[in-house]
Amino acid sequence: MGPLLFIILSWSLYRQVNDKPNVGIQWQQIKHSYTSSKLWLVLCLMLVNWGIEAVKWQLLVKHLQKFSFFRSLKSVFAGCSVTMLTPNRVGEYGGRVFYIEDGNRIKAISLAVVGSISQLLVTMLMGCFGLFFLRYFSQFDHSIVSVLPQFWETVLMSLCVGLTLILLLFYLRLGWLVRMMEKVPALQKVVKHISVLDEFNNLQLVQILSLSFVRYLVFVLQYVLLLQVMDVQIAGWLCFCLMTIFYLVMAVAPTFGFIELPVRVSASWAILKLYTSNELGVGAAGLGIWLINLVVPAVIGSLLILSIKIVKEK
Repeated sequence: MGPLLFIILSWSLYRQVNDKPNVGIQWQQIKHSYTSSKLWLVLCLMLVNWGIEAVKWQLLVKHLQKFSFFRSLKSVFAGCSVTMLTPNRVGEYGGRVFYIEDGNRIKAISLAVVGSISQLLVTMLMGCFGLFFLRYFSQFDHSIVSVLPQFWETVLMSLCVGLTLILLLFYLRLGWLVRMMEKVPALQKVVKHISVLDEFNNLQLVQILSLSFVRYLVFVLQYVLLLQVMDVQIAGWLCFCLMTIFYLVMAVAPTFGFIELPVRVSASWAILKLYTSNELGVGAAGLGIWLINLVVPAVIGSLLILSIKIVKEK
């Protein structure tokens, strides 16, 4: 599994980068920014980003077994490697369980889902904030939310808010959902594997949600800083709002690890082109964030999975 995953991942990364237009120029632009303190701050924030995710995963898994921070971090990186090869990152769940004890692996998948729901919930909340702020409170050009007719614009915003509230209610009532499922005989086998979710109280769920929020702020800040490094002249507060909308789009859009890079770059340019003409800078920033936040952790994770295989064989 380890060697095959590493080979497939390497081929996938090569194809995505090689097939991308202007990648040579954008890569040169990234290399020329090595002297920028903001670029080094973005790299440091990568460690903060995945460190927060490791703490969150550690808090979730402690309901099943003892889990050190270092082991949790390796588990998160392993999930990153597998998720690059699956649609909408569903492979993350399977990757993380490599570091879970055999008897707890299926239960751990439900915990990984809870962590993902908390991150999705924050993304949707902040995306709604970005849409509403630009539409109703910003004195800046509202073109990002006035592309659609006013009726459909209102429908879109209402739909986003409605889905976010439903997801929030679902997240805070996980224990109630498990207890309801226990009353259905046909679902007893499923309940056996997700019963651990009934152990979470609202305080713990809010704690997980808070970590997801802090992590969200970190990777949005990374993107804003990298756009500034690439000389994309957009006011910081406006860029932050635009990035909340970008991540909302990426959360709901169907993507596949093999082709995520062009989708990310295209989506970011579709949003940012309304406020800047620096397409090269936007593309370079998208490539840089993809490499820093996704590729580096995925490569580390594939090497960790490879090391697990080697140790087991020994």
